[in-house]
Amino acid sequence: MKRVLLVHFSQTGQLTRLARRLSSPLAGAGDVELVEEVLRPRRPYPFPWPAWRFLDVMPETVLLEPPVLEPFAVGADEHFDLVVLAYQVWYLAPSGPMTAFLKSETGKRLLRGRPVVTVIACRNMWLLAQESVKRLVQEAGGRLLDNVVFTDQGGTLATFVTTPRWLLTGRRNSFWGLPAAGVAEEEITSAARFGLALLDALRAGRECKDAPMLAGLGAARVDPKLIFSERAARRAFSAWSRLIRLGGGPGSIARVPMLALFSVYLVAMILTVVPTSLLVQRITRPLFAARLRSLQTYYELPSGR
Repeated sequence: MKRVLLVHFSQTGQLTRLARRLSSPLAGAGDVELVEEVLRPRRPYPFPWPAWRFLDVMPETVLLEPPVLEPFAVGADEHFDLVVLAYQVWYLAPSGPMTAFLKSETGKRLLRGRPVVTVIACRNMWLLAQESVKRLVQEAGGRLLDNVVFTDQGGTLATFVTTPRWLLTGRRNSFWGLPAAGVAEEEITSAARFGLALLDALRAGRECKDAPMLAGLGAARVDPKLIFSERAARRAFSAWSRLIRLGGGPGSIARVPMLALFSVYLVAMILTVVPTSLLVQRITRPLFAARLRSLQTYYELPSGR
């Protein structure tokens, strides 16, 4: 009997559906015990998000300062043959609850010496969030074997409208010719193929090897057009986070003016800097083709496209 731990937190419910669909072959197997750990922040995150609360989580999320979680259901000394971490990306960083799990003593003990698979659902930029998760898994003594990524069905510019609309109002339907927000339903439905591959790997004992179990399944596809943009945005978010933190912790009145300035910056960046950056990159891409190919290959590891 193999034991698999599935750890996840979903604000909208989409990631929960994805994680459960992906792990459904494991849940239905007679020779695998699937244990779910649903992360529960002590101060719940509302959905839809009030605009101000949405902005107020940015500094701590980017700086990897974890929120307080309710006690875990799973014990720190339980043994698992595989750990699956399913997380969202907030402000180009792992969501606060997943950061809290990875930094907790219980999380570190559960990951120590264990093979790990990460599962991401996000708008489209996930590279640097995954770099943070890689580092935290490594610091805990875990072995990252695979990464599976699901991104929103809309294009880069369209999702600048559809994703915030979904988060702030709860409406995700298509409108004005724009696609519906979130991961496409067919992508969610087909996620079980990864669970089938994991089941085969567990039965063959391949989780004990330092090699991906999901190679060749299109688990992680990097859009090279977004690499430089994501790096630039992450630097900006880090600078803003440190400035805002000077005004105190979440909910502090003293940080309100800087959060207001950040909101203006965010809108201005989306309307002006992002379209200009995409145009410049399109023109200059041939000059950086080799570098982009190298970065694309690196970020798609370990599972690859």
